[in-house]
Amino acid sequence: MRRTPLSARTLWDWGLEKYRLDVIALSVADAVQHAGGWLFDRCTAGWEVTVLVPGDADDTPLRILGAELASLDHVLATGGRGRTPHAIAMASGICLHEPRASEGLHLALLDRGLEVVVWGEYTPPASAELLSPVEYRPSQAALAFKTRAMVAAGLGTAAGPVEDFRSGVTVHAPIATDLGPAGPYPAAIPLNR
Repeated sequence: MRRTPLSARTLWDWGLEKYRLDVIALSVADAVQHAGGWLFDRCTAGWEVTVLVPGDADDTPLRILGAELASLDHVLATGGRGRTPHAIAMASGICLHEPRASEGLHLALLDRGLEVVVWGEYTPPASAELLSPVEYRPSQAALAFKTRAMVAAGLGTAAGPVEDFRSGVTVHAPIATDLGPAGPYPAAIPLNR
């Protein structure tokens, strides 16, 4: 029996798996523009990040961020079988076009053990009371890679220093979150929810 030195072992040798983040977006450009810095930082922290979009798309901007592209149409057709993310992020606008996405968002928020993040102006009525404003401040590296990905996606603008989201607050978060309350931190809200 051949032994693998400790220094050469991977997470899978120890029986561990990567955290998975599934991102449901209107387009690749939508995901890059609204969440690109966060996605890059999650990828560099060891997360497996998959962006699901309708139709066919160029995955170049996502590869710049370290994320993968998958077909939302295929996932919806199979009922999401085989997908077991630890966190999901979603463009709220997708709920206007796909009722199953709105229903899935609401069920994920009710789960209370899954990190749920939403961006965009539209708030699905059934889920509004379950979402709170949060923000993410990307690392300097994330800002540089996001800017490059935005150019590749045809957006051509510089990345801003903050990404704004809404998130479902979990009772017992399965993982430590890197998102903080939007605006100044009130003294009554613990930072390590």
